Amino acid sequence: MPGSLTVTPVPTDHRFRAGDDVAAVLLAALRAGGSQLRDGDVLCVASKVISLAEGRTVPLPPGDARRARQALARSEAAEVVAEAPWVLITRTRHGFVAANGGVDASNVEAGTALLLPRDPDASAALLREAVRSAVGADIGVIVTDTFGRAWRHGQTDVALGVAGIPAIRDERGGHDLQGGALEVTEAAIADELAGAADLVRRKDSGTPFVLVRGLATGDARPGTGAQLIRPPAQDLFAAGGATAVERAVTARRTVRRFDTSQPVPESVVHAAVRAAVTAPAPHGTRPWRFIELLGDTRTRLLDAMTEQWRIDLTGDRVDEVTIERRLARSDAILRTAPVLLLPLVSTAAAHDYRDARRTTAERDLFLLSAGAALQNLQVVLAGHGFGAAWISSTTFCPSTVRTVLELDAAWQPAGLVAVGVPAQHPAPRAPADATPFLERR
Repeated sequence: MPGSLTVTPVPTDHRFRAGDDVAAVLLAALRAGGSQLRDGDVLCVASKVISLAEGRTVPLPPGDARRARQALARSEAAEVVAEAPWVLITRTRHGFVAANGGVDASNVEAGTALLLPRDPDASAALLREAVRSAVGADIGVIVTDTFGRAWRHGQTDVALGVAGIPAIRDERGGHDLQGGALEVTEAAIADELAGAADLVRRKDSGTPFVLVRGLATGDARPGTGAQLIRPPAQDLFAAGGATAVERAVTARRTVRRFDTSQPVPESVVHAAVRAAVTAPAPHGTRPWRFIELLGDTRTRLLDAMTEQWRIDLTGDRVDEVTIERRLARSDAILRTAPVLLLPLVSTAAAHDYRDARRTTAERDLFLLSAGAALQNLQVVLAGHGFGAAWISSTTFCPSTVRTVLELDAAWQPAGLVAVGVPAQHPAPRAPADATPFLERR
């Protein structure tokens, strides 16, 4: 049966640097606090001091510190799991899924950041052996770090590295109080101890070590922090199932007003285009291109399109006041959006037919594929927290677009896509009733 635990903070005035002997500092802090280690004790050690001693400090480039940390986390990541304007969640090379890849900028020198330990399990094992060699006590060591949690506010400490104690208490095959068989119960002992340790220290307390006494492990075998990592193949949250896919698609909303002070990261544009080019297309082709319109190129194209639209509206006998109002409304989106993309579809690979019916159908297939690519693009942008407005203007002046951008005649403009952080996030879309749109015959 589990017994009572005592959780004791072990503060130190020492400020860690590369090459420091963590065991020596730990033992000195224990002596200063009047504590003596016993067999079965568990020492929780903040990963920060391990990283500092291992020289895991790296400089950050000047500029926005948050974006610099995210760029560093991206470069260190094995995989980007989720991304939004306010956070980047990655799977580290260790296998941890964490906000900004565990890159830490607190309690380090200005202009620097701290990476996670290279191998937390190895670090825990080395520290355990060093302590045992110094004082003879057979202890457990947990290297801890602070992680957020899906669906819940606040953070808690978890175990990155474990040595000398079980990481998990496996109760599968046992029974509950009613005699029912336990099929899935596995208690994450090391994470629970890490969380308990965090109760007796704060970020500003100078307490990298916590002594936990009274843990009863029975005959359970020592484990590792790696045992706590769920393999990606078993991770249902990455895809989220059919409901998550439906929500992702229906979350796409047309956004026409952007917060122009916030840029769109290049990585987000790349992610959206990668998704766009997975759309179905005729004959196994990939007939799409996306041009990001920058600076003078954007201005020249929009000026030429404005002139053509003015000519068209004048020819339609629209009055000057209405023309100016419509042009201004378009300019308010296209000339101010943080990113403006021009989607194009090429009909160069279209098959030739002798009759107009099949020739038109073949062209329409390519245009339909452009629509699928545009949908993919906008869904992924919405998933990253960015708004988009697909505007049809270039489809009404294809020759103008081709002339300004010097494009081959096979390229057909498919509108423009304005992208940015929404000035105001749209309200959730009400669920649609499929009945009016679905017939069975």
